[in-house]
Amino acid sequence: MQLYSTNSKDLRVSFKEAVFNSLPADKGLYMPNSIPALDPEFINDLHSFSLAEIAFRVAKNILDGDIPDQDLKRIITDAINFDAPVVKLEEQVHVLELFHGPSLAFKDFGARFMSRVMSYYLQAGEKELNVLVATSGDTGGAVALGFLGVPDTKVTILYPKGKVSPIQELQLTTNGQNIHAIEIDGTFDDCQALVKQAFNDPELKEKFRLTSANSINISRLIPQTFYYFHAYAQLQRQSKTDVIFTVPSGNFGNIGAGFLAWKMGLPVKQFIAATNINDTVPAFLRSGVYQAKPSVQTYSNAMDVGDPSNWVRIMDIFKGDRADLKKLLTAYTFTDAETLEAIQKVYERHEYIMCPHTAIAWLASKQWLKDHPEERAELVFLSTAHPCKFPDIFPKQIAGKITVPAQVQDLEGRERLSVSLGKDFKDFKKFLLGER
Repeated sequence: MQLYSTNSKDLRVSFKEAVFNSLPADKGLYMPNSIPALDPEFINDLHSFSLAEIAFRVAKNILDGDIPDQDLKRIITDAINFDAPVVKLEEQVHVLELFHGPSLAFKDFGARFMSRVMSYYLQAGEKELNVLVATSGDTGGAVALGFLGVPDTKVTILYPKGKVSPIQELQLTTNGQNIHAIEIDGTFDDCQALVKQAFNDPELKEKFRLTSANSINISRLIPQTFYYFHAYAQLQRQSKTDVIFTVPSGNFGNIGAGFLAWKMGLPVKQFIAATNINDTVPAFLRSGVYQAKPSVQTYSNAMDVGDPSNWVRIMDIFKGDRADLKKLLTAYTFTDAETLEAIQKVYERHEYIMCPHTAIAWLASKQWLKDHPEERAELVFLSTAHPCKFPDIFPKQIAGKITVPAQVQDLEGRERLSVSLGKDFKDFKKFLLGER
């Protein structure tokens, strides 16, 4: 598998190099030189395969021999050892539950696969791997658990002060060992900017072997394609093959993986990007002007991104043609008030509890059906996190019905281990260099 930079197709690297370097020197993002289509017979027979079997076939297809079959099967069996069920909520509307992994968020797919791929490639005696990751909520917890205890690996997680939920913060700060958490007095965009500056700092690049665990790393996106195929397989078993996916979108990595799945042959009728008031992409689709903006804090904090990194990948897939992209992508934006109303409404109608990100995806699905009354396709909206991670969002009568998994209960009472920094890169660099 060869990859190029979105800023220069002449810059080519191997999958291993892209995994460890994360960002090209020209500050673009890595994309596969080719995205081969899967065998149509495999797509037609998805219903007969398990999630692990689908994951292996999809990964084998795109990696093109970079990891031998037996090693790839072992990595996937170890990493993807939990389910992602599609649950029918109402007529035409289904929820894809992606919160059944260790950190209770969809990021477990990417983080666990990536950590095992990195461990596979690490050779004895090589320089320690330093993983830098910015998180607006769930990425950090998934990365922390995915890399906890991995030999010769140090993980540094940056998160915005006061902008992650209490449980998310516990998942970031109570691990110890090779996991280090930094509370940044700023926004997620500030955290992301610090990580990108570190990758482009000559001294840090010389001293450390730096890589990222954010969705800017291509090894995060590849495993996120697995659950799109798996969701389609579940509907296929019900003879439903006309499918629309609604994706809660912040940094646009999740929906970017959906487009990779589509390029590999998954017959998706439409993608719907559901955002909160951080509406950089919906505004671009309306106006044709891409204008990054400071992120605004909302209840759906993992989507509080004003300059989504992965958008360049999506535009690259469509060769920069906005009109062509708009044939497959629609975007809707919703407020906190609408989010809370949706949570209440779905609970009253179905006794189903959604996290705020999931609620926005449900709203977008319902808006699509309202805008397209003749639509007959099945809408699958992605549930990206367990509701227990957002206890302060829900009214008491709903909060009391949430079952808190054992791994969350275990976090209570643990010592929090974190460092507080401002958003000045000099201070962050000093921390990485051990000078503070």
